[in-house]
Amino acid sequence: MAPPPDAHRTEPQPGEAGQTRQLILVLGLACLASVVAMRAFDPLVGVLALEFETSPASIALLSTAFALPYALVQPVLGPLGDAAGKRRVIRICLVAMAVALAVAALAPGLTSLTVLRVLAGAAAGGIFPLAIAAIGDQVPIERRQVALSRLLVAGLTGSAGGGLMAALLEPHIGWRGVTLVCAAIALAGLPLLRDRKGTRPPPGRRFDVVEAARRYRQILGLSAARVLYASVFVEGTLIFGVFPFIAPTLVERGHGGAAEAGLAISAFAIGGFVFAALAGWMVRHLGQKRMMRMGGVLAALGMLAQALAPSAWVLVAGCLPLGLGFYMMHSSIQTRVTEVAPGARGSAVSLHTFSFFLGQSLGPALMALGRGTVGPEWAMGLSGAGLLGLGFWLARGRR
Repeated sequence: MAPPPDAHRTEPQPGEAGQTRQLILVLGLACLASVVAMRAFDPLVGVLALEFETSPASIALLSTAFALPYALVQPVLGPLGDAAGKRRVIRICLVAMAVALAVAALAPGLTSLTVLRVLAGAAAGGIFPLAIAAIGDQVPIERRQVALSRLLVAGLTGSAGGGLMAALLEPHIGWRGVTLVCAAIALAGLPLLRDRKGTRPPPGRRFDVVEAARRYRQILGLSAARVLYASVFVEGTLIFGVFPFIAPTLVERGHGGAAEAGLAISAFAIGGFVFAALAGWMVRHLGQKRMMRMGGVLAALGMLAQALAPSAWVLVAGCLPLGLGFYMMHSSIQTRVTEVAPGARGSAVSLHTFSFFLGQSLGPALMALGRGTVGPEWAMGLSGAGLLGLGFWLARGRR
């Protein structure tokens, strides 16, 4: 008997497409707020170093102060989202992040600012990963990478907007005013996250620590999962270690400062926008293996451009292929992760995020060490070589 006409369809029906777009819009606004808060301080390293009378390397650790707790809360927030409802946990985390940011705007010193960045990072950790898991719950695998690329647009808007907004607004309202704007953006998306009228939120389950630990043991028992988590750890370390040092590098070379650093971060995000626009074509015509190889090549070239840039504009331009290459690799890994444990998708994605942000938190410290030992050019060049190797190594793995 022939299968029914829609048995193997991969195109969404009109109603499904509308629901997916609405889901991406609602979750995307929450993701945008979390990424704005994360990236807003990147171009302000020099400004904060002057105010608190310390070195740029010390201020760069504010990125670690946000990223490390973001990673460390994942083993708790992932199972909590599976049990209590992903959207419900996202709402709570948005409020907590907004409060921490608002108080951080009043921080009297670097120590208190660091503590409040830690709290904001921990709250932000329950937003983007659970949004990815929610997409995985509701979008079939054959359309999931494209759907995740659309969610990525929101994160990229936050990344580009966060850095550029901070660079443009800081001369007028100071870094404290920028921090308050980040808090306001977090609260702005709350109304849209409410459950639609006439619907009930999914019933919550009791959070069981023993059950959560059992799920994690099962997930980590899969060799494919371990490869994916190790890959995003390395990726996060190599890519995001450089961002806090873009402004100091520009100053050292006499090429500019915070404004140019904000443009560089925005160019990285534009590379992600290019990927999101081409994601459907890439998935159909390149496939994941070629995407990851090409991604490694582009990311390496972008990092090399930063290492050898003779002017600010070359450095800014180099961030575009760096962003495109990164998202070509990262999106492929991310899509695979959503299928590691379909029955505990929040937990699986949270382990992915834990590994990724653990790498991000380590990246600035390793880049500072590299800059102090072999110099900034060699440190960025080695990062580029690592990204090239990672792309080709991932492409060799079995699907």
